[in-house]
Amino acid sequence: MDAFDSSVQKKLDEIMPWIGLYITAASAVCTLAMAADAVNGLRHKRLWFPCKYFSLNALFLTLLAVAMKLPQDVNTNPVRNSDTLPPKISSLIFMSTAMANFMSSLGSMNNKELLANIVALGILVITIVANVLIQFIQLRRIPGPIGIYPISLLFPLTSMLLLLPTLAASAISVPTIKRDLELKYKEKHKVALRAEEMVHRSEAFKIDNQREVMMKYWVMAETSSPQFVMARSVVCATSTLIPLIPAIGLAILFIVEIVMLKAEFLRRTSSVYGAYTLWILVIQIIGVVVGLMFRWFLALGFKCSMNNHYTSRKEIKIEAHWIQTLVDWRDSFSAVQIRQDKCTKYIHDAKWFILTFCIGVQIMIVLFNKFVVLVFALLIRPILVGFTSIKKLIMWHSSRVMASDNQPGDDRDLNLSYYILLLEGEAELPRWILKNICHRADNMIQTGRKKQPKSLIGLLRKFDKFNGAGQFDTNQIPSLYSQEPPNCWTLPVMTLTSIAIALPNIAKEKKEWLLSSVSEGLTLAKLVDKTLDKNAELVNIRKAADVSWVEVAIYKKWLDMDLRKTSLKCSTSMDVLQELSSKAERTIVEFKRETKDSLMENPLNWPVKALTTNSMYRIGRTILLSCEGENEVTDEGLFDRLSVMIADILAACLTNLPHVIITMCHRNAIEKREESVHEAFLLLGKTGQILELLQQHEWPFQIQDHDKAAYIDEWRAFFCREGDDPTTSV
Repeated sequence: MDAFDSSVQKKLDEIMPWIGLYITAASAVCTLAMAADAVNGLRHKRLWFPCKYFSLNALFLTLLAVAMKLPQDVNTNPVRNSDTLPPKISSLIFMSTAMANFMSSLGSMNNKELLANIVALGILVITIVANVLIQFIQLRRIPGPIGIYPISLLFPLTSMLLLLPTLAASAISVPTIKRDLELKYKEKHKVALRAEEMVHRSEAFKIDNQREVMMKYWVMAETSSPQFVMARSVVCATSTLIPLIPAIGLAILFIVEIVMLKAEFLRRTSSVYGAYTLWILVIQIIGVVVGLMFRWFLALGFKCSMNNHYTSRKEIKIEAHWIQTLVDWRDSFSAVQIRQDKCTKYIHDAKWFILTFCIGVQIMIVLFNKFVVLVFALLIRPILVGFTSIKKLIMWHSSRVMASDNQPGDDRDLNLSYYILLLEGEAELPRWILKNICHRADNMIQTGRKKQPKSLIGLLRKFDKFNGAGQFDTNQIPSLYSQEPPNCWTLPVMTLTSIAIALPNIAKEKKEWLLSSVSEGLTLAKLVDKTLDKNAELVNIRKAADVSWVEVAIYKKWLDMDLRKTSLKCSTSMDVLQELSSKAERTIVEFKRETKDSLMENPLNWPVKALTTNSMYRIGRTILLSCEGENEVTDEGLFDRLSVMIADILAACLTNLPHVIITMCHRNAIEKREESVHEAFLLLGKTGQILELLQQHEWPFQIQDHDKAAYIDEWRAFFCREGDDPTTSV
């Protein structure tokens, strides 16, 4: 029986190195994610290191659960397999480091995500601690020495147990923090809106004017970013300090292992996990260094630089946002319908006492964190003072060089300090933070300028007084249905491009150039449609344009009709127009005959096929009607005229870009506001040359109204009122 058990155990031990590889891979992924956040923070000068890659979610909780296999392994004898002790310690410190890195990511979650993730993290931490304690208790019952096993794991376990309530306390405060930030944002938004209206009254939308207005929203979005606010909090600063002590202990243990024991562990291992035991240790140590040491130095230095009055009584004041959520939960019981029985009274009193106790615990946690930061600030203050003095000396020597820089722009940006959003009790942000915020905005514009749509700009140089926005359709074409569906910007452009691609005797290069130009234009036109369609009435119309454009751009097909074969089959452009419009007419008539659903009486409910064919029917017939009075219509001439019409429509659409860019800065959801403002600045840089091109032309006076300029049907109606006849102007 013993031989059998030994054989089974040997077989099981043979697969343990594969589990070690699994642990190594999980640790490596977490380490790389933390390193990516560090690089991203340094690259964009965001020294509070936002959690873009490594954040508290199901993915990284699962990976951490795998990486924590060693400390949860209660079957391995730590005395016989002493090589597993350093990796067990490193795993626990690695877990503490990960928890510290999770802190700022709490701000990007909604209430349900906060609850789910904190509970899941708590279960994982408690499981790890329980497994380590169970093994320790069992080993204490066995006669014989167990070395430094319990002492070496004490500090990492304590670190994890301190970080868990710290994270929970921060999560509890997040809803109140977001609510306070929203109230402050609305107040500042009213002021910024008045400045925005002044720009709207100006003669044209210039990029400098746009930037000046948008910068206010950029500063508000950046400083009210929930992740940034959490990173500025005293709790986040402390969370980077708590794992430091066990990390130093691990470093000492590792040095002792290398120096005093002549690095036997590095040369051979008796662990059942094989050589991967060393890999686990090395990768997790790297993870601790990347995720903790670097972040600790910069994050705490950043926190300390925000306020020089470290000994002020304000440092130990408990701000309302830390406990307001718990107070609201406690006081909300008075609104519950109370039945006249003792059970309800006891339940109500029990809840009140429990939440009052939780409030007291929350206060103690915050006070502990404030005390830790205060002590650390007093210790590091001499270093910061010396560093500041050296920096001032360097700045004094380079004052002449700095005077030659773009100081007016810097001074203008520093006037944006009014739009910095701070919580109650927060110290003012240092000037260098505001400079970095404004600098990132300018970098975003520069990045956008490198991505300007060159093909689209070439197409827009063909447009002529926006006339195509009124000429693509005419009321002289009879309607095939009781009501006509409205147009979005992208559907006529898609239809006109389909016709142009199907024309015969046109060089392939010209067709490919038109497709490339329209593809870039439709990307912006979709954004205009989506942003300015406030009531989402044109969702189905936009969907029809998107679905149809995929077939045209990729497969050169329209309604299962190969445009390339049509171009070869038809000898003249008139034949192509007749073929396309006739097929569209037959399809829409068939749709009308087969439709029995009353919902289809409303064109907004039409399917994609019906909307696409109706657009082709009307536009195709309009072009045919406009060509009837001409003696000879060449294929090249018609292609160029269609290209000009497409350019006119896109130009009319893109006059809405300044309004769209500003609207993107007004995004209400606090979790998405920062990303939306970033996209707005990127779009400003990307479309700068387009705006300059459009401003060289006179816009229709009535179209200055944003509500009208947002819809192509309003442009068409304007040109019809002006007396333009599409049948003679195309």
